[in-house]
Amino acid sequence: MSGSISRRAFALSLPAVLGGCVVGGPPLPQIASKGPAAPTKPVTASPLPPPPLPPEAHLEHTTDPSDAVTYAAITTEPFPVPAIDLKRINPAFLRRTVDYMSGEAPGTVIIDPGRRYLYYILGGGRAVRYGVGVGREGFGWNGQAYIRSKQEWPKWFPPPEMRQRQPELARYAPPNGMPGGPGNPLGARAQYLWQGDKDTYYRIHGTVEPWTIGSRVSSGCIRMINQDAIDFYGRTALNAKVIVLPG
Repeated sequence: MSGSISRRAFALSLPAVLGGCVVGGPPLPQIASKGPAAPTKPVTASPLPPPPLPPEAHLEHTTDPSDAVTYAAITTEPFPVPAIDLKRINPAFLRRTVDYMSGEAPGTVIIDPGRRYLYYILGGGRAVRYGVGVGREGFGWNGQAYIRSKQEWPKWFPPPEMRQRQPELARYAPPNGMPGGPGNPLGARAQYLWQGDKDTYYRIHGTVEPWTIGSRVSSGCIRMINQDAIDFYGRTALNAKVIVLPG
């Protein structure tokens, strides 16, 4: 499967359709980087049965008092980011700084789909852990890629199948796209995963459906609570390595 990053129905040479994530459209503007493109290796995937939820997801948790501040409304953005109703999200998937041993360099991103967590490596055995939504059955993938573009309030291009089902979305077909804003499925931030000079069409992005965090709900993209997507976006560097574990 050399050169492949997706499940069986997709290949990097195709303008892959990823449901609520993105479709092929005009080339995305990229943040300029210095030096050669980050080296990559093929990302492979095979369909796996949905793993059981992590044990902590079945336990009762009490929210930390600081969570109300972490997930409060944000009014300094171009568009309002509403406060999160913490009663609708399992506290196991709220942002935490945790012990996490890894041989990867600080700044590396490790995604554990089985546990529905994304880890931003801080070094010294610590990481910032975010709860995420991951690909539903048959849409999962694993391997390695790099963040090659970062967008605030990105445009969204509905896939052709969705435009057929919902003709009112036709106006958002390429090259127009849906402008960034509160109703955009990509949320407040998106980070675009590439292999060398090829766009994988997978994204790490915010969501307008925060209650889906901790679930297998996407078409392969990694979705985050908007407050977390903004925090995570501020930490990552262009060409940061992203490792998606099996599961």
